[in-house]
Amino acid sequence: MGGELGTRVAQVLEERDDVAEIIGVDFVPPRRRLHRSEFHRIDPLQRERLADFVASVAPEAVVHVGVYEPYARLDPRAAQQYTEAATVTALGAAARAGSLRRIVVRSGIEIYGRGRGRPAVPDEHAPVAPTTAFGHSCLQVEAIASAVGRAQHAPVTMVRLAPVVGSHVPSPLGRLLRLPVVPVPALADPAFALVAPEDAARALAGALGTDHSGPLNVVGPGAASPWQAVRLGGRVPFPVLSAGWQVAYRIAELAGAPIPSHVVELLAKGRAADGARAVELLALGSLRSTLEICVELFEWATVTHLRATAAAA
Repeated sequence: MGGELGTRVAQVLEERDDVAEIIGVDFVPPRRRLHRSEFHRIDPLQRERLADFVASVAPEAVVHVGVYEPYARLDPRAAQQYTEAATVTALGAAARAGSLRRIVVRSGIEIYGRGRGRPAVPDEHAPVAPTTAFGHSCLQVEAIASAVGRAQHAPVTMVRLAPVVGSHVPSPLGRLLRLPVVPVPALADPAFALVAPEDAARALAGALGTDHSGPLNVVGPGAASPWQAVRLGGRVPFPVLSAGWQVAYRIAELAGAPIPSHVVELLAKGRAADGARAVELLALGSLRSTLEICVELFEWATVTHLRATAAAA
């Protein structure tokens, strides 16, 4: 509940009359004002404390957003540790409490992977074959949630989000695109799709109101490409050949925007999915397009440092 996405999900749930009680945990406090949600600050690595708390709550439904993207808030190793700890501990304790009837988990379209023989725009029937660390984390989360769901005879919805990017969202892709110089593939310009944080939150909260069990892709309409995004933001493109991504990674890291493997894959090979099924089942209505998300990202005002003046002193 403390991250940008988890806080937004709580806000959406607060508007629903059919949700009686909203209780959440995270290792950081919520990013926005919540009115009737109850927050508890618990580090997922404190497994015993987290398990005891979840068991005492005995939730009827769980919206599990504790899937940490590398270099969003945590480095890749910590992101994997926190994701595994949060998923195993929270879902396991919720199941043992005996009241669990519904599970919704955050996943990502990184789970489909990229490479020869894989569809460029996979739907939910496409095989999952992740080719990055974050994709494997998403696969692990889905596997754990599915196992808990089967044991509890509870439906499990895996909401596979496109990269969540926004002006206030900690996103490695968003940070990279806002650099003055952005690495782009020299010999290609593959398409990628994004999803706005408010649309991702609506999808996760909306999944609680369905009996759907299985994956749903949530993707903003349309697509952009690395070269297109760079031109849109008035940035300078830095063409990279396949062997040069390691150098680009080092430069971006020094600039404060390290590039995890799934973002390199997005830039080099694209990232898209068919999200029509989720729009219909979750009644999402109009979603913000990928280009609109890019425009909002670049229009986000930069910090202007004010000089001290005699008057101010």
